[in-house]
Amino acid sequence: MNQPLMNRLLLTGAAGGLGRALRARLAPLARTIRLADIAPIADPAPHEEIVTCDLADAGAVDRMVQGCDGIVHFGGVSVEMPFPPILQANILGLYNLYEAARRHGQPRILFASSNHTVGFWKQTDRLGPDTTLRPDSLYGVSKVFGEALARMYFEKFGQETALVRVGSATPAPEDHRMLASWLSHDDLLSLIEAVFRVERLGCPVIWGASANTQGWWDNSHLDWLGWTPRDNAETFRAKIEATVPRPAPDEAVALYQGGIFTEYPIYQEKDA
Repeated sequence: MNQPLMNRLLLTGAAGGLGRALRARLAPLARTIRLADIAPIADPAPHEEIVTCDLADAGAVDRMVQGCDGIVHFGGVSVEMPFPPILQANILGLYNLYEAARRHGQPRILFASSNHTVGFWKQTDRLGPDTTLRPDSLYGVSKVFGEALARMYFEKFGQETALVRVGSATPAPEDHRMLASWLSHDDLLSLIEAVFRVERLGCPVIWGASANTQGWWDNSHLDWLGWTPRDNAETFRAKIEATVPRPAPDEAVALYQGGIFTEYPIYQEKDA
């Protein structure tokens, strides 16, 4: 890209793992990258703005979104937890984000949904964009809510959102399950570029996975998007098989697409 696609791009969850991994690499997309998180963010570059924001604070979210042309929403709870923090960050917080976007010109949003929206499908199943949702956790349920909220804002107000069901977005696959679910940082970056480059987005479901030979998810409905993942977890198979014990066939990590999330209890606040 020679010219930035936007004037100001908002990255929420910028202090988290994915935010830290992609922060510098998003620079070509916009003249200014606004980095937001409830946690501290250090050492802003000249093209970066730092915003401290609790997603449950509607006023703070409104100020965070104001002036932005696009939003990459990695913010919120990203693991299974007791319901109260999930409620605040992933449900109330996402509502606040969409209301702020509605008030401030409807900047296009990339919403980091999750493979845990479908975690109870078996690893032998192959899923398309219209598959029945089978969340495996309260975290997964919060992402189902997020997809439904985004769809409603699209249908009612025309707010465009890419519903990206992120698989395992790590530098490299770490176990046998990730040979199917891995999303490389390079492929995620190219997906973000495609989402903000395409003329008309709508509100598509996008499976967030690289071009894995062992993949479970079908993105053939997205030819119009112009995104072609290039990495393949198969490159790491020999290393994983040599260093990572293979789970028994009846273990959740080998049976379900959601892996160990299907085993997590429903945490109560006292268990936190």
